[in-house]
Amino acid sequence: MAMQAQEIEKLITGALPGAKVTITDLAGDGDHYSAHVVFEGFKGLSRVKQHQIVYQALEGRMGGQLHALALRTSDTESET
Repeated sequence: MAMQAQEIEKLITGALPGAKVTITDLAGDGDHYSAHVVFEGFKGLSRVKQHQIVYQALEGRMGGQLHALALRTSDTESET
């Protein structure tokens, strides 16, 4: 079962209030997305820890409803 981009965004922003989330459907199949998550709460955390936090926000849907998520995280919008 595929996920909608809005559902992914809602899960992430629900877990990370104030986060700016941009979701892109990479294949048009609702199963392969990229996400750019900007969240001040990431400040001082390693990239690995930032990604773990986002994956936790997805509440176990990775590998099931959501097959692939290319993830980019930062604590400020100026970082790429």
